[in-house]
Amino acid sequence: MILVTGAAGQLGFDVVAELQKRNIAHVGVDITELDITDGDAVESYLTQVKPECVIHCAAYTAVDNAEDEPELSHAVNALGSENIAKVCSLLGSEMIYISTDYVFDGAGDSPYDVDSAKAPIGVYGKTKLLGEEVVLSHLPDKSYIVRISWVFGKNGNNFVKTMLRLAETRDELSVVCDQIGSPTYTADLAILLCDMALSGKYGIYHATNEGFCSWSDFAKEIMQLSGRECKINPIPTEQYSTKATRPKNSRLSKQSLDNAGFNRLPTWQDALLRFLK
Repeated sequence: MILVTGAAGQLGFDVVAELQKRNIAHVGVDITELDITDGDAVESYLTQVKPECVIHCAAYTAVDNAEDEPELSHAVNALGSENIAKVCSLLGSEMIYISTDYVFDGAGDSPYDVDSAKAPIGVYGKTKLLGEEVVLSHLPDKSYIVRISWVFGKNGNNFVKTMLRLAETRDELSVVCDQIGSPTYTADLAILLCDMALSGKYGIYHATNEGFCSWSDFAKEIMQLSGRECKINPIPTEQYSTKATRPKNSRLSKQSLDNAGFNRLPTWQDALLRFLK
């Protein structure tokens, strides 16, 4: 039995769909069924379900809002994750914790390895790193930490949907050109997460679609593949102010996937084309 948290979210939705496709016994929960910040509720629910593995997709992911709501971000990403990890430890269950490129400071231009120095520059990254640490402290030998970036999928809001919506009413858009990373298609990631859950190959992994691009490169490809007549104007980060500072370097090394014998995800361009279809 596999338990998926955040099942109504972008990633959790596709993980549940993949488990269904494979006929793997599972249950998906979201905040309406389980508030992960309530330790007693988590213990009661998990003890009842007795999952062999928890794929923990639930998270506070509003990067800018986290700067105004640090307590809520901490409650969900750190305390909520610890509540689950504690009960998994008691039950002998394993846990897959979904983390982020935001645990790094975004300096330089080399891909981060799984053991590169962590130095998050905002509240969201700090609380996600705390989540990693509590999971590893309670489940040092039965956990997977999977860092992802630039997520898009059919269920929920994301950059691709935003660009398509804006292109309906605008002839041109200004998009940041000096933040570099890799888009991650939730349908592709879900396949890998389900493979991991059945593998017993615990550890820390980076999992994004292959290839690097800037947000403006990504936007141009969205317009081209969707046949939209909308010009993308590349601009530096300094011309696009946000409450939270974004990492300029979100490149992640996938060497850990290779070492464990997992398949890398397809290229981001291939993923985007399938998503648009």
